[in-house]
Amino acid sequence: MQRTLVMTIIGPDRPGLVDSVASLVAQHEGNWLESRMSRLGGHFAGILRAEVPECRETPLLQALKKLETDGLHIVVHPDKLPVAQVKLPLSVLEIVGQDRPGIIRDISHALASYGVNVEELQTECVSAAMSGETLFKARATLSIPETCNLSELLNKLETIAADLFVDVSLEKDALP
Repeated sequence: MQRTLVMTIIGPDRPGLVDSVASLVAQHEGNWLESRMSRLGGHFAGILRAEVPECRETPLLQALKKLETDGLHIVVHPDKLPVAQVKLPLSVLEIVGQDRPGIIRDISHALASYGVNVEELQTECVSAAMSGETLFKARATLSIPETCNLSELLNKLETIAADLFVDVSLEKDALP
C-alpha cells in the first residue's frame, strides 16, 4: 500500500539541497508527485507531496531527519485526501501597487469572508520603472464557490484597492 506524504522544507539555501531530498525519496522507492519551492532571502523554502510504499515510510522519515545536521528542517504530515472533494473552477487575482503593510491581510480577509479559497499565492516587491518606489505585486489562484456573490466580492475588493492605492483585477474561470 502507498502512503502519500506532504513535507515542508526550510533551510539555508545551497546548491544540491533539492537533490538531497529527491535522492532520499527515490532511495526509499518513493515518487515525487508535486512541489512548490523557491529561494526566499538567503533561505530555501518549499512544500512537497510524495508517495512512498508504506513499509518504506519510517526509514524515509529517519533518513530525512538526518538532513537536519545540514541545517535543513523538514516537517512531514500524512496527506489525508478529503473524500469526494468538489473541484471548483480556478480564477486569478492580481494586485499591483505601492508597497505598504496590510495588503495581503486585507485582501485575504475579504476573500475568506466570501468563502474563497487561496489555492496558490505568489508575491514580490520590485522597484518601479520610473519612480524607483517599491511596488508590491501579487498573483493568487483562487477557487470561488458557486454560492459566492461575485459582484459583492468584486465591490469589496475594489473598495480595499482604493483604500490601499493598489490595482486589483480578478479574472474568473481563468485557468483550464
